[in-house]
Amino acid sequence: MPPVALRPAPELAVGQWFNTPSPLTLAALKGRVVFIHAFQLLCPGCVAHAIPQVQRIERVFAGADLQVVGLHTVFEHHAAMTPVTLKAFLHEYRLTSPVGVDLADAESGIPLTMQRYRFRGTPSSALIGRDGTILHSAFGVEDDLALGARIASALAAPIPAGVSRPAVAEGCAGGVCAVERAA
Repeated sequence: MPPVALRPAPELAVGQWFNTPSPLTLAALKGRVVFIHAFQLLCPGCVAHAIPQVQRIERVFAGADLQVVGLHTVFEHHAAMTPVTLKAFLHEYRLTSPVGVDLADAESGIPLTMQRYRFRGTPSSALIGRDGTILHSAFGVEDDLALGARIASALAAPIPAGVSRPAVAEGCAGGVCAVERAA
């Protein structure tokens, strides 16, 4: 897919969240780099390639100012891919980053966030910069090195003027525990 023209990232339309104590919003994450990975638990490409890639991203960028967000965007086999099934899937595949269930659109059958981001199927992804714009979007799994370079470039960008650094929850998150040091 050709690079997308920079445009503001639409807000996520999520009906239920997993792996987070409260719902996430892109507005609250402004100032951080966000990597959204859209998947379906019955998508062979997602299970075989995209999910392992997301796990590598989480390992490589652990401790960085990157928020990985999964989006379970079901556009087929609706009866089989329920939130109960998704919860078991997340447990079995050891996925710990926040995952939202994309809201269904009763008219088209294509979930709302999937439409907003113009995703063509699964797996798909979007990289959102600190200023809240979509820096890159892809359908399919991208090369690890290319994707890592895009993420690193986005992380190197300064936080835009007028945007405060998002608060980071105290304690352990994302597989790491922060230690406050005395000044």
